[in-house]
Amino acid sequence: MFVFKNAWKSVIRNKGRNILIAIIVAIIAAAATIGLSIRQAANSARETGLENTSVTGQISVDRSKLISASSTSGSSSSSGQPDFSAIREALSDKELKLSDYQKYAKLSSVASSYYTETSSLAKTDSFQAVSTTSSDSSSSSSESSNANAQQGPGGGMGGGMEATTVSGDFQLVGFSSDQAVKNASNGSFTMTSGEVFGYDATDDNEVIISKSLADFNNLKVGSTISAANPSDSSKTYTLKVVGIYKNSTETSGSTGGPGNSSTASDPANAIYTSVATLKALGLDASSTLTTTDSSGTSSTSAAAQISYTYVFSNKSDYTNFKTQATKAGLNSDYSVSSSDVEEYESSLVPLNNLSQFALTLLLIVLGVGAVVLIVLSLFNVRERKYEVGVLTAMGVKKTKVAAQFAIELLIVTMIGLGIGAIAGAATSVPVSNQLLASQVAQQESESSSQQAQFGRGMQGGGAGSNSSGTGSGSSNSGSNTGGNSGSTTQAAPSQSNGGPGRIGTRAVSYVSSINSTVSLSMVGQLVLIGLGLTLLSALVGVIFVMRYEPLQILADRS
Repeated sequence: MFVFKNAWKSVIRNKGRNILIAIIVAIIAAAATIGLSIRQAANSARETGLENTSVTGQISVDRSKLISASSTSGSSSSSGQPDFSAIREALSDKELKLSDYQKYAKLSSVASSYYTETSSLAKTDSFQAVSTTSSDSSSSSSESSNANAQQGPGGGMGGGMEATTVSGDFQLVGFSSDQAVKNASNGSFTMTSGEVFGYDATDDNEVIISKSLADFNNLKVGSTISAANPSDSSKTYTLKVVGIYKNSTETSGSTGGPGNSSTASDPANAIYTSVATLKALGLDASSTLTTTDSSGTSSTSAAAQISYTYVFSNKSDYTNFKTQATKAGLNSDYSVSSSDVEEYESSLVPLNNLSQFALTLLLIVLGVGAVVLIVLSLFNVRERKYEVGVLTAMGVKKTKVAAQFAIELLIVTMIGLGIGAIAGAATSVPVSNQLLASQVAQQESESSSQQAQFGRGMQGGGAGSNSSGTGSGSSNSGSNTGGNSGSTTQAAPSQSNGGPGRIGTRAVSYVSSINSTVSLSMVGQLVLIGLGLTLLSALVGVIFVMRYEPLQILADRS
């Protein structure tokens, strides 16, 4: 009790010095509270942001790995060129079949799944594609040597395989369910008349077409249309229009590029139907089309591409799916990816940057604060050197004297820590959000500058479309976990496919505000910080006290 009483009396007696120490500790505690709250909010958003939100994922072939492996194992020509034959062979026959996708859809981590099959049709005399070109140009494209158009990596499809589709005049998209329709690759749409087709065998040959295509051909609900096989114009299909839709965002014409007069890439020429209809027409993924180029060489390709999407209840299920799929037979030639997860992680970039900044600032404040406290502790012991000599001469052990100095510093530190924690808790939300807003603005500025530099802002809009075909919106919200929540704001656009054959921009929804509240874990961290500063500062005093000789101190004073 003697030590505690003396320590408290010393705290009261040396008010000026102790108030200064308390102020310094309060500043450190306030900065630590804000920094810790930012980091806690960032960790919460990163770890739990998608835990209560559905996530979609796709299986795609790892083309880079296959190309790299074939280039390494294959021989090169004398000119140093890659062995293109070996590379093509490595990439061939890698497309998963519908049964393969459905096998992985049965895994326990998958909540649901849907898919689309994309084929094409050619125009006939009675049914023309929306186009500003001459009437003969688009049809010739489906019969010329350009009939087989290799899709790019993934072809924009969830399957991510390299497949050959015929570039006709219309894009024929078959959907497996209403969920697949909701996430159409051309973006959301609304029905202007009629209704969406059914999915049973009795609904075969039912289609819905765009309002632009209906107006162009003077069609209405109940009309029948006749379209041709893109590789054999003598073979036609009769389809019934059961509905007319209007895209939320539309472009005015094909973006197929110079020399490509195909209109199939124009969203206005997209014909929607069920996968059952594609199968009945022989235009599904399990069917094949045979085409002949100008040299007379015949080639066979799949009649449609599959885009298969898996839906997971949360990110944990998505992560588990990767492991389960591997155990179920998915080899390393394929990878599992999720645009939802990627977009959400992109939305956290400003918050992650702020978290890193907060950590750096916290370490600097703690380092500077520790040095200041050590210096003050040193001066405190030196000023009270005579007091140390008197106490030790009276028989008080040096360890008790050193403990008294440590307890004094601990009392002052805890008072300053409490004041600083309260101040930090009161200001953490506005300060954190102000700092985050500046980070978001900086990120937007960098993205906008890049857009302007490369002219991306000139491209057709894909902001209203869901290029990944997910539509879960998981990147648009954080979670209320541990007292921290995130909200979003539309920010700078990033490059994305705005639909088949188009390049557009997608707005990234950055996490723009956080509700940082002081939790029990944060209080514990603040207490540890206070104890650490106290022990470090008191250690200097302890060393000096242990070195002092009482008789020498008293003799020097005399």
